[in-house]
Amino acid sequence: MADDHPPLRASVRRALEEHGFEVCAEVATAADSVAAAERERPELCLLDVHMPGNGVAAAAQIAARLPETAIVMLTVSDCDDDLFAALRAGVHGYLLKDMDPARLALALEGVLAGEAALPRALVARVLEEFRAGRRRRRLLLPGGRGSTLTAREWETLELLAEGLTTAEAAERLLVAPVTVRRHAASIVKKLHVPDRRSLLRLLREPERLPTEEDGIAYSSAGRARGPDGS
Repeated sequence: MADDHPPLRASVRRALEEHGFEVCAEVATAADSVAAAERERPELCLLDVHMPGNGVAAAAQIAARLPETAIVMLTVSDCDDDLFAALRAGVHGYLLKDMDPARLALALEGVLAGEAALPRALVARVLEEFRAGRRRRRLLLPGGRGSTLTAREWETLELLAEGLTTAEAAERLLVAPVTVRRHAASIVKKLHVPDRRSLLRLLREPERLPTEEDGIAYSSAGRARGPDGS
């Protein structure tokens, strides 16, 4: 269990031990949580998002080094950036600190049984993000060229379009800068532009590029069709 507030750790520990959990380590920072996880190899890690050192980064490291360990974030933050960053890091649950401590134990038991742990309000956001991702997955370019980007390529493209540098995008995605450069190179190739600068100019054009969200699809021969098939 990792959180930089000792009273909260004590409260959560009592609630979990009353329901049969054994807390093998308590720490206050992201670095210590990674070290404790590697030392104890627990069945589950309960991490705070905003503890010193970045709880999401710690979750990503634990997920990479201990794939058999379940990871759940326990946080006061219900903002989308924290939620989706945690999910990208590989967590199995994202719970809020204002929940009933007794329900926390039940949620963690569910995670150990193979379930995900998310409050209902956050589940709705995850579903909407999934639907939005499916709608924007295929990018249609002028001249009848269409290209399908992967989910991670879309994430990279959106961050670069916001003006983030390679290093900043890598930090947001919890990957190495070389991975961002590789995704950018793949996008440039798929969209038939000469370089990344040309790609960003294309994205910043006043006329928005059409996507499947506009009700337009492409036949296998590449001919544009409207939603009525014409």
